[in-house]
Amino acid sequence: MTPARLLYAAIFIVAGILHFVFTPIYMKIMPPYLSDPRLLVQISGVAEIAGGVGLLYPPTRMAAAWGIIALLLCVMPANIQMALDHASWAQIPQWALWARLPLQVPLVWWAWVYTRR
Repeated sequence: MTPARLLYAAIFIVAGILHFVFTPIYMKIMPPYLSDPRLLVQISGVAEIAGGVGLLYPPTRMAAAWGIIALLLCVMPANIQMALDHASWAQIPQWALWARLPLQVPLVWWAWVYTRR
């Protein structure tokens, strides 16, 4: 187990737990065209936890990494919604909301590293 993989797994496990601790905040960034935001937040939280845990177990590492890539692509509309709805996030500088979007690229790359044998 490399420290980098342990860190990446921890990031997703903690992020997934936060979906349940701060559910209303995550619901606030859901695009309005998606129904049942609470359920979607909970599903994405479970997926993040499962992906993080899956990275820690060698037989599931590759599948977990592909799942994390899919998850990162699926949550992109919520990240975009948060940037577009900057008035609801006045405490966060608008540039920071937009800067989060390209940060998805290294997160996807980092997961892709674990898709290889």
